[in-house]
Amino acid sequence: MRIGIVCPYSWDIPGGVQAHVRDLAEKLVTLGHVVSVLAPGDDEIPDRPDYLEVAGKAVPIPYNGSVARLQFGLVSAARVRRWLRDGAFDVVHVHEPAPPSLSLLTCMIHDGPLVATFHAATVRSRFLAMFDTVLQPFLEKISGKIAVSAAARQVIVEHLGGDAVVIPNGVAVDHYAGAEPLPGYPRAGGTVGFIGRYDEARKGMDVLVGALELLAPLRPELRVVVAGRGDADDFRAGLPAGLADRFDLLGQVSEADKARMLRSVDVYCAPNTGQESFGVILLEAMAARTAIVASDIEPFRRVLDGGVAGRCFATGDPRALAGALADVLDDAPLRNRLVAAGTRAVAPYDWSVIVGDVLRVYELAIAGAGT
Repeated sequence: MRIGIVCPYSWDIPGGVQAHVRDLAEKLVTLGHVVSVLAPGDDEIPDRPDYLEVAGKAVPIPYNGSVARLQFGLVSAARVRRWLRDGAFDVVHVHEPAPPSLSLLTCMIHDGPLVATFHAATVRSRFLAMFDTVLQPFLEKISGKIAVSAAARQVIVEHLGGDAVVIPNGVAVDHYAGAEPLPGYPRAGGTVGFIGRYDEARKGMDVLVGALELLAPLRPELRVVVAGRGDADDFRAGLPAGLADRFDLLGQVSEADKARMLRSVDVYCAPNTGQESFGVILLEAMAARTAIVASDIEPFRRVLDGGVAGRCFATGDPRALAGALADVLDDAPLRNRLVAAGTRAVAPYDWSVIVGDVLRVYELAIAGAGT
């Protein structure tokens, strides 16, 4: 099968959608399919995969409580047309077609079998509001709709008037389970991990800092390892007295080092305050055999099997987070039970399972186009 996949966000900026597209493309290639991915990005992307077609640099646009780097306009439309013409795809799969991006342009231009995956769970969006007006004819061309979660499916139902099959994000379980810890880890005294933009409010770093204020006085060796973007100097300057040396800021890391980081910590903490549609990082932590403490938000509860595969705490409450972290750090049998439950919970999300569900949507979309 010849498959074209469109990623709306810059390939060279780490993110959940980019990782999803990358893993899906690579799994499809291993199954013998011919795959081309079109995405914004720098022409000099290190270790650029053979399947990636870079459509040029993107511009930052506020979206879903964050800032997404997207690409749109006449030049971008010409690139999409050329990619579609040269690819002669059996099916085209766009991701996140709501914002002005390569994905939306593809929906406007492509006339063949078209599948779309919706990742975001934001129901109040000026882009989604347009679905009922000028964009509706283009979105109606989508013959196979996928939502990564029930929350994302609700967005489709409310704004598109249709339905979607829920196929969750996948994770390469073996990649995380087989990773080696970073040099010098694990460390005595307990280590907590955090991945994400630590200067983005919805990621909840301020909640984790508040919890560390409570824990640090009685735990002189407790440390937090952070992987993600942000201004390190500003972050350290804003920390309460005595906490700056408790944080190891790794900056933006590769996928390989992300797996190593997750294998290096005793507990992975996800203190997110909302606007999450799923929780891929929780799957990655479970695949790495790491115990999890996470906010009690609905997408996280679902991934964690209602709290069986991870300890949930009251969202936004530093004291509740401190208590949950203390319980998991101090109780090795509890950590082992959470890890074992996480290993069972993540198994259905392995890409070897997920890719089969995606291929069935492709086949239905192709069959429907032929009727």
